[in-house]
Amino acid sequence: MSFPWRIEPQNDDERFMLEALKEAWKAFKADEVPVGAVLVKDNHIIARGYNQVEMLKDATAHAEMLCLTAGEVALDNWRLSQATLYCTIEPCSMCAGAMLLTRIHTLVWGAPDIRHGANGSWVDLFSPIHPTHHIQVRKGILQEACAQILKDFFQMQREKKSSKRKISHE
Repeated sequence: MSFPWRIEPQNDDERFMLEALKEAWKAFKADEVPVGAVLVKDNHIIARGYNQVEMLKDATAHAEMLCLTAGEVALDNWRLSQATLYCTIEPCSMCAGAMLLTRIHTLVWGAPDIRHGANGSWVDLFSPIHPTHHIQVRKGILQEACAQILKDFFQMQREKKSSKRKISHE
């Protein structure tokens, strides 16, 4: 399976979101929920991550969490104050909390997550004034592609379950 999109980025946000989509594609191929993230500092990617919850049997192994941890290692510092995190889906509350704690400068996300999104879809952890840090947020970058990979993945999962049911009834 080759990467399914031919996207010509029109700006840096789209360029880096495309890289996050490539990470999500790794998750898709590994039968993980396809979410990807990249961390950018000084216009260069310093860390990458994709969901590995099933592989690591760890509910905290979200793309954003793994990417932030890799970024801390790359910079040899837990403070990511000059970095921008690109993720293909609106972060959950766990990941949003990690972003606040690592003090990223900017968050850029693609598709909303109505079930777990912590930037307004379910709750909004970025709107209230935080006592130590404020994150700039841009959203909806390559939203259609970011949403489509999730739709395709969950459709594939439903088809797998359906075919297993048919086989067990035969």
